[in-house]
Amino acid sequence: MIDRRAELDSSVAVGAGAVIGPQVRIGARTVIGPYAVIEGDTTIGSGNHIFQFASVGAEPQDLKYRGEPSQLIIGDGNRIREFTTIHRGTEGGGMVTRIGNDVLLMNYVHVAHDCAIGDHSIIANSTELAGHCVLEEWVVTAGMCGIHQFSRIGGHAIVAAGSKVAQDVPPYSMVAGDRARLVGVNATGLERRGFKTETIAALRRAFRTLFYGKLLRDDAIRQVLEESGGVPEVRRLVDFIARSGRGVVGRERE
Repeated sequence: MIDRRAELDSSVAVGAGAVIGPQVRIGARTVIGPYAVIEGDTTIGSGNHIFQFASVGAEPQDLKYRGEPSQLIIGDGNRIREFTTIHRGTEGGGMVTRIGNDVLLMNYVHVAHDCAIGDHSIIANSTELAGHCVLEEWVVTAGMCGIHQFSRIGGHAIVAAGSKVAQDVPPYSMVAGDRARLVGVNATGLERRGFKTETIAALRRAFRTLFYGKLLRDDAIRQVLEESGGVPEVRRLVDFIARSGRGVVGRERE
């Protein structure tokens, strides 16, 4: 059932029983599976595949929401699998929920209001993102992870299965556990994406100083910048830590 006011490219394919609301816009070569529901002010780019029974663009599960005209914006080349739920934004979070490009959301993933997911991220089965979470590019979460509201996960980080993230996760890191604690640098992921050996080595040194040494945070940051401040990835790591509002996930206490 497609509302006559919806805007669909002529190449869009829609499965039997799908429901598409009046404010929906869908780009070229996108496939909408059977019994998927797409509603609200939702813009979907080209080359996406939204599988059967997904719920995309519904009102947020936020008691403060009062019907404000918020949005969901989805980029290109994404795969949104069965029973995934993605909610629109709220006035308290900028009014927009965003999904980037080439993102895979597996079965039963929940993306709450005002979240942002960066390009090439993989969010595995039953991962739950509370409101206002930001996941930067190339983030991977394994199955059944829970991400606390307002948390940030830095680019190229990986979150192990069953982890509960209650603080910000540094870029290039691996975290695991309940509550999630730092495991180390996501070296394997970085190698697969073509990061140079010397860049990974610089990140390892920075992690040792920042998270495994005995210096106070400001002193550790100062030392890391003196040693490797010319490496863009190290600078990004330091900037992420300095901007953290929730505090950054640390190592497991001995």
